Amino acid sequence: MRDLIVTQNISIDGVIEAGDWFGPADGGPGVLEAMQEQMSRADAFLAGRVTFEQLRSFWPARTGDSSGVSAYLNQVQKYVVSSGLQDPAWEPTTILRGLDDVRRLKDTTGADIVCTGSINLTHQLIAAGLVDEYRLFVYPTVVGQGHRLFEAGTHKLNLREARPFRSGVVLLRYAAPAESGSRP
Repeated sequence: MRDLIVTQNISIDGVIEAGDWFGPADGGPGVLEAMQEQMSRADAFLAGRVTFEQLRSFWPARTGDSSGVSAYLNQVQKYVVSSGLQDPAWEPTTILRGLDDVRRLKDTTGADIVCTGSINLTHQLIAAGLVDEYRLFVYPTVVGQGHRLFEAGTHKLNLREARPFRSGVVLLRYAAPAESGSRP
């Protein structure tokens, strides 16, 4: 069984909505190294349709990317959850039609499956108990409003790691709660 990892850039007040307040360069070299470490442990990238299309419009043609993100996204097996997408137009990509397909993917052998961005999909994964770990790059920024990682309710998580960087960004790794159906 594979681990499904939700990784997000998140403001100190819990906002994950994309904006100009985060990025690998903003976090300094330690954040970039942590991202590269995560990429080396994952052989699958999971996204919802909107995030997938945003990534597809930017990363494949990107040149001069010293972060390694472009090379990683162009070669990693991508999975996009969509009921309407017919042709992903970015290989290697497999279209999944729903959470049952995500469950089947988790049951295969392989390395980590990483889901980033994709807030609607992430909320569905959390509700279905499919998340094994959260990796949150917490930026020392208050955004005030926007989409949040967790919807209303209490989510008790188990801390696995807290790694601060000189920039003030902190990587927090949490195991998903065992009662959600995920592994402790």
